[in-house]
Amino acid sequence: MTIKSAAQQLQFSLAAIYEPEEAKNVADLVIGKLTGMSRSERICYPEKLLSPPQETRYFDYREQLKAHRPVQYVLGETEFYGLPLIVDESVLIPRPETEELVDSCLKWLARNNQTEKPLNILDIGTGSGCIALALKKNAPESAVFAADISAAALKTAEKNAALNHLDIRLLQWNILTGAIPPILSRKIDLIISNPPYITVAEKPSMAAHVLDFEPHQALFVTNQDPLQFYKSIEQLAGEILSPAGALFFELHEQFAAETRRYFADRGWQAILSKDFQGKDRMLVVMKGCVAG
Repeated sequence: MTIKSAAQQLQFSLAAIYEPEEAKNVADLVIGKLTGMSRSERICYPEKLLSPPQETRYFDYREQLKAHRPVQYVLGETEFYGLPLIVDESVLIPRPETEELVDSCLKWLARNNQTEKPLNILDIGTGSGCIALALKKNAPESAVFAADISAAALKTAEKNAALNHLDIRLLQWNILTGAIPPILSRKIDLIISNPPYITVAEKPSMAAHVLDFEPHQALFVTNQDPLQFYKSIEQLAGEILSPAGALFFELHEQFAAETRRYFADRGWQAILSKDFQGKDRMLVVMKGCVAG
């Protein structure tokens, strides 16, 4: 089987699962992983044959993908904000919207001349560690704390920190308990979170590759209180956020206005912004300072 025929056959096999362009992208990721060749190399040598071990892995990958397992889990890797990441079913697959959240945060730091300062940053619900690691990479003088309730997720985040040679401080913590770990007794300059925000009622409308494989603990909140994590973080911020600090959140577009109102009603300055799809997706919250 040649590189070209393998990619074409895989794309055809995934036609019932993905839109054509996405199926093409998935096939490209798989063939790149199998061969270790760059895209330009594969274009130059389309008739290069897969080796027998490569063919064996190819068919294994194909069957997993046909069962709706996300390609990132199949390959065990993805990329986020220029960083390679290990991912498995213990963590959410990082999304482009979350890259936008990190970008928004870094731009705010730059506008306020804080990228070179030794800040204290807290990432709540770190999962793979993608947000914490991207911030540490781009604000290297900062102390970055990465919290998650899941021990399995923290192990994955630890692997990713080692993979990228970045030092972040991991802690297992349930933010909903209200108890603040002693390590966070210092003032925190920036809190960032992409918490669970999908209601249980939305499950029937979700794609199989998300619902059947990604960790529900990191996805879902109750129908009764979809803002529960934002409320807990607001209470926490009242105690540990520095006077000139800020909160950065990823949001559910359906609850974005309600979330902004919740913070505004409690005396915070809360600013909504849209993602690349034009959806209300990010919220920046400050108190006692002027927006950057």
